[in-house]
Amino acid sequence: MLTMSTQMGKVNMSPLKERPEQNNYELIKIQDDIRKYFEWSLSADIKSARKLLDKIDASNVNNWSPINRENHLQNIIEKLYSNKDKIVIIGAAVTSLEIIELLKSNNFFILADGSGAVFSTLSDSLAEVAWARSVCVVSDGDGGLGLTLAIQNEVPVILHAHGDNISSWSKVIDDSISYNTKLKLILTHQLPDKIEGMYNFGGFTDGDRAVCFIRSIGVPKERILIIGTRTDIVGQWSGVTNNKLKMSKLKWMEKILKIINIDY
Repeated sequence: MLTMSTQMGKVNMSPLKERPEQNNYELIKIQDDIRKYFEWSLSADIKSARKLLDKIDASNVNNWSPINRENHLQNIIEKLYSNKDKIVIIGAAVTSLEIIELLKSNNFFILADGSGAVFSTLSDSLAEVAWARSVCVVSDGDGGLGLTLAIQNEVPVILHAHGDNISSWSKVIDDSISYNTKLKLILTHQLPDKIEGMYNFGGFTDGDRAVCFIRSIGVPKERILIIGTRTDIVGQWSGVTNNKLKMSKLKWMEKILKIINIDY
């Protein structure tokens, strides 16, 4: 289990072998409910997760070795605990004006999939600061321009496997190998059982999984700010998506955020 202590400002975390102990069981259990609602199979989720892990392990990319993936996660956690300002989950409906306002304080950003594309609307100097504040991107691989920009800016990617996104995560991996990017990866899944080398922080969509992640490592709700998260529209920076299906998914996101008791 995840164990964490703070000593002289330094976060010490044992290797993650189980689900984080702070994680709410409901955030895992609801994944079964979602599969049932959309008539998705558990076997498809298992196949995707296993294929992703096998592809990463077979790549022989040193930066993606199990120990380095764990180190990337440790570095993210340490950065999140390095100050007490807000951790801002940036969703696909975010505006440039919201980002400009947030940059006035020393907030850290966690990007939901393609939402980082909003930085391309900023001046070069502000965009540089915004990318520097971006601790990680939570993605299932279909974030389009925003995800590409995040990888180019060396933002670590918490890459998720589910039953119908094999082509999406495969492209992320293949492009990273082809272009020799310095992609830092952490792998996640949505299965009820443990998979060594991958994590299930709970949740469903990229945005609510981002919240589940930082809650699972003990970040208090008071430090979490969610912007650009809407359940009535599909955000401008959503990347490749089926709008009708996306709207249904957003309703489940709303349920998950209510479980965590997080306002957005």
